[in-house]
Amino acid sequence: MKTFDVPVHYRSPLITAIKNQRRKEDKLKKDFSPTILDIGSLEIILARHFGFCYGVENAIEIAFKAVTENPGKRIFLLSEMIHNPQVNADLIAEGVQFIMDTYGRQLISWDELSNEDIVIIPAFGTTLEIEEILKEKHIEPTKYNTTCPFVEKVWNRSEKIGKDGYTIVVHGKPRHEETRATFSHSKAHTPTVVVKDMQQAQRLARYITGEEQPEHFYDEFEGQYSKGFDVATDLNRIGVVNQTTMLASDTQGIADYLKQVMIAHFDLDEQSVKARFADTRDTLCYATNDNQTAVSGMLQQQADLALVIGGYNSSNTSHLVELCEENLPTYFINHEECLIDNGQIRHYDLHERKEKMTQDFLPAHRPLKVLITSGASCPDALVERVVERLSRLTGNAEKLEEVRLQLEERS
Repeated sequence: MKTFDVPVHYRSPLITAIKNQRRKEDKLKKDFSPTILDIGSLEIILARHFGFCYGVENAIEIAFKAVTENPGKRIFLLSEMIHNPQVNADLIAEGVQFIMDTYGRQLISWDELSNEDIVIIPAFGTTLEIEEILKEKHIEPTKYNTTCPFVEKVWNRSEKIGKDGYTIVVHGKPRHEETRATFSHSKAHTPTVVVKDMQQAQRLARYITGEEQPEHFYDEFEGQYSKGFDVATDLNRIGVVNQTTMLASDTQGIADYLKQVMIAHFDLDEQSVKARFADTRDTLCYATNDNQTAVSGMLQQQADLALVIGGYNSSNTSHLVELCEENLPTYFINHEECLIDNGQIRHYDLHERKEKMTQDFLPAHRPLKVLITSGASCPDALVERVVERLSRLTGNAEKLEEVRLQLEERS
């Protein structure tokens, strides 16, 4: 597998040793059981797969390369390159400026850009409309394009089935950068509509079957369909693709549901399904799927609580939190300083959409068993620092050093 040149402070000797050992033992990546670290009275249950994925490492390499290759020039990112506060802060420290925020709100006017400026496209990709703006300013959008290859795979699949006459149904968060980009690329080739969850997919199904009046669609899905979308004809042939950071099981569930709706409504047999419904299983991101499956494997272990590390606006990380929350107390944190010496933890509540403080989050009994995973945009070094902080808070700092030495000797 390709290796990337990313800043060394994102790497972790401890986590690298663990991952290298697992790769030796499981070259085909079929074992999703966790790694268990016995750290004295603390047991860390670490997910099999977590942290930087291929697309994120690729994006970081290109972004820092842009900084290195263009001394003295103004360098801009269209928006957050990835949803990790440390990485984005590091780029800002290098002088990189953000043109938009994560929701597409303009921070710097397009009029301020010139053809001497460098613009980096984030890992989520961007819209065709924004690419055109850059080209009009004689800024080449492909020079420092960090778009994830797996996002581009979704775009390519959308284009292909769109040209075959299918309407695209995008499963994603309508305001997310990646969904906006996928919607833009898809609607250039075929009618496109975004559904954010199974509930919206079920509402869309009522327009497929004619149970809802077509004119109601335009209000219900306002801002989520392409220009000129015709409910009467554009829902007769469909294919489902996804924002790659959504729960893979949710996307597959929506696809399976809409497929059954098409079969029932158009009275299809197995041979004629393809005439109405395109197979798009190959658009699910391997890293998102692996990380989610690894969490399911981790949850097979008995534990007292779970820590999920990542940016609070990270879609893929939030879904890992949701999986853990179904089973045990779960705390969504973005760095080790969220674990406070006085027994408190600062964490993000997905449901209330705000940061909270919880007292005495660590149970008093020992041994203490803690599940840990992180999102695809979270540096391994951050995971190591959380393990270090937790070891210190539980009086196991010296034992962690023993474990670290043992792992480094084996790797």
